[in-house]
Amino acid sequence: MTSEKSLLLVHAHPDDETIGTGATMAKYLAEGARVTLVTCTAGEMGEILVPELAHLAADRDDALGDHRRGEIENAMAALKAPDGSEVDHRWLGGFGTYRDSGMTWSEDRTHALPDPDARENAFWYADLTEAADHLVTIIREVRPQVLVTYDEFGNYGHPDHIQAHRVATYAAHLAAVPTYKKELGEVHEIDRIFWVALAESRLRERLRAVRAAGDAEALGGMDPEGPLPMATPDVDIAAEIDGTPYAEQKVAAMRAYPTQMDMEQGMFAMTNSLGTTAWAHEHFRIAKGSVDGGSLTDLFAGL
Repeated sequence: MTSEKSLLLVHAHPDDETIGTGATMAKYLAEGARVTLVTCTAGEMGEILVPELAHLAADRDDALGDHRRGEIENAMAALKAPDGSEVDHRWLGGFGTYRDSGMTWSEDRTHALPDPDARENAFWYADLTEAADHLVTIIREVRPQVLVTYDEFGNYGHPDHIQAHRVATYAAHLAAVPTYKKELGEVHEIDRIFWVALAESRLRERLRAVRAAGDAEALGGMDPEGPLPMATPDVDIAAEIDGTPYAEQKVAAMRAYPTQMDMEQGMFAMTNSLGTTAWAHEHFRIAKGSVDGGSLTDLFAGL
């Protein structure tokens, strides 16, 4: 039975949505909610892990964006509901409007910057109001109660993640202003905004488990007892989605990105020692709205 729940997710590149929110997307699709994903760029500047596809790189054939468009289609197919319902996937402004900005580090490595070879239409250089208006139109059309995006640092500093946060935050505000550009649709206010997070305790548990299984290089070889700058303290986690029933789908969607994810070694190899459930739990911070009674297990609870 379909519900009136509408979930909107704003992500920077193909694969970001699956890594951080794939199980959540599959869960709400299976429950009959409308799930809309907006991808801001095609990831044209990404690294390529498949040697025979190296020619797609930006400094060669510059065809990675088109290839990743096919990858995200396959990933979304993997997340579809048992009744065949699929994610309503959109490109911000249309495919190719905004290009991947790439990423490099400042000399003191305190912050990330766009790649020096980023083009004029790189997402980092986008006019904020223009980009937000593209999203306002979508917000007013699909009328989500819940929006999911990144925090102000883009979770790890990538310029496109930071810009996605800015665009999503601004668009959510503008969409709720009754007098703002009425031609973009009927005014709509989003009840809750969440930021994707990685709970510190859960990450430490995973790291200890993969180390115990002899897979010390999984998750980039991070030390389970050391600093974890990408993790969020548990006290700041407002919601945890247990996507265990959808873990197989999430991992299948991750495998749809062979140019970006090596599931056999390194960062994404947890499935080797922990199985697909290693990726089942997804966490969120609350950026707008209230969470009464502690951490939520349903992003729509009480709405």
